[in-house]
Amino acid sequence: MTDAVKRHWPEYLIEAGGLGLFMVSASGFAVVLFHPAWPGSALGPLARRFLMGMAMGLTAITLIYSPWGKQSGAHFNPAVTLTFLRLGRVPPWDAAFYVGAQFLGSVAGLAVAVATAGSLVGAPSVNYVATIPGPRGMSVAFIAELAIAFVMMTMVLTTTARLPRFASFTGLLAGALVTIYITLEAPLSGMSLNPARSFASALLAHVWMGFWIYLTAPLLGMLLAAEIHLRTSGRAVPCAKLHHANDRRCIFRCRYGRNPS
Repeated sequence: MTDAVKRHWPEYLIEAGGLGLFMVSASGFAVVLFHPAWPGSALGPLARRFLMGMAMGLTAITLIYSPWGKQSGAHFNPAVTLTFLRLGRVPPWDAAFYVGAQFLGSVAGLAVAVATAGSLVGAPSVNYVATIPGPRGMSVAFIAELAIAFVMMTMVLTTTARLPRFASFTGLLAGALVTIYITLEAPLSGMSLNPARSFASALLAHVWMGFWIYLTAPLLGMLLAAEIHLRTSGRAVPCAKLHHANDRRCIFRCRYGRNPS
């Protein structure tokens, strides 16, 4: 544990900072698009969700291809980290510190947004960008979260292991899926995909309805994708980074044979 912290603390801070920036971005765009005092509230629900999806998809892409994302691997999501742990690409202590950093960074980022924008983030129409089950109920929300997580991780494993010539497009495809999910799936579950992201919103909003969904479904969906990959592809996942073709160091059990930790 001590050795992991000494050698890999920059990556842990990057994971915290990256998810913190994601929460700041989510809060800011939610205020602009959903708060009644801002122009975006005049748009229809579908248009607002599409613009929100575009904003968050571009945020995800920017973080993945940023120097930070290239170094830490741009997980920014405990479900992603634990899935790569299952696939044997992340050592256990690194996985533990990644997950802890992601939860802390998410809370810190949302707290910064609240401190900056005050009551705007806490307004009922924004509600700390909390994810809650839609009117179709918790069962539908659970299935929806599991499905979008499964598709996301299937895409990642396809581009990085099955079709490595497309590996450089992984971040772009992830951003595109985020856009689609927020536009079309958000009415079912609020579109979390990320336990740490939902935890921060639930903590500050004091809204825990259906939180177990966001804690379990994304992880189960991604682990299911990993199991199917292991049993059907015969291809080992080379690395836990979403973007590896760069000159940043790699702390994972990497099969590219370079970028030592």
